[in-house]
Amino acid sequence: MFAVTILGNNSALPMHDRHPTSQVVAYYEHLFLVDCGEGTQLQMTRYKIRRNRIKHIFISHLHGDHYFGLPGLLTSYGLNGRTEDLWIFSPPLLKEIIELHIKAADIILPYTIHFVAINKEMILYEDKKIEVSCFAVSHRIPCWGFLFKEKVKSLKLNPDKLKEYAIPSSFYPHLKEGHDYITKTGELIKNELLTQVPEPALSYAYCADTAYNERIAEIISNTDLIYHETTYLDIQREKAVMRGHSTTKQAATIAQKANAGKLIIGHFSSRYELLDEFLTEAQSVFENTALALEGTTYIISK
Repeated sequence: MFAVTILGNNSALPMHDRHPTSQVVAYYEHLFLVDCGEGTQLQMTRYKIRRNRIKHIFISHLHGDHYFGLPGLLTSYGLNGRTEDLWIFSPPLLKEIIELHIKAADIILPYTIHFVAINKEMILYEDKKIEVSCFAVSHRIPCWGFLFKEKVKSLKLNPDKLKEYAIPSSFYPHLKEGHDYITKTGELIKNELLTQVPEPALSYAYCADTAYNERIAEIISNTDLIYHETTYLDIQREKAVMRGHSTTKQAATIAQKANAGKLIIGHFSSRYELLDEFLTEAQSVFENTALALEGTTYIISK
């Protein structure tokens, strides 16, 4: 399963039973934590997130509502006896902040933290099935979005046809790469007779705190699901520009220009208790929009 679960959807001040930004991206056996605002640990417990499965944490920028929950989470990992290594991808200064906290509290962690500094657009993590890259967004301090992309899948084998044509199992890997099969008698069996088209690769984009920036739409073009901040309703455009944030219609315009499959919006200002108008405004520009509601899991699909 490829999905994202929202742990926090509010901006800086926790209010209206909403929490600062945090979410978990699940990709089969992987759990990736994206931002870690205050209360992230409690939200993990509330929504039954298996925190020990998290090996990689991505912090978009160093405003507190995106990382103040991290020192507590790292300490709890130690208290719970974690021994598995942990990777943290973030702007460079976070390493100094965390190490100072550990030193001041005289904490000895039973596991190793690998800090990876983000200072340019690059691939941060990849394996055989997925890659995670970062891209710059437009905020008041250096800030990064994250793009999760499945790699192109290999062809699927057709078991019935493999049996019918007596294809040896040793040749299966070659079939997945698109090769035809030639029998001992010289008969050519075309690859398309033995394989099926794989399911299309999926993608998810996390657009962190950012002012309206059409370059983002180019970077995340054709992404299946995107999260984009909408701190304000559209009447507050001037304030959004001044504070490096976006409005409902601006986020929806990015989704529209990116030809996204679906948009979820979050990072709501605490000035708003009710969120209905956020959804109405965004849907007036990009219909397939949903609110990023805490505790909700959004499946990434075509």
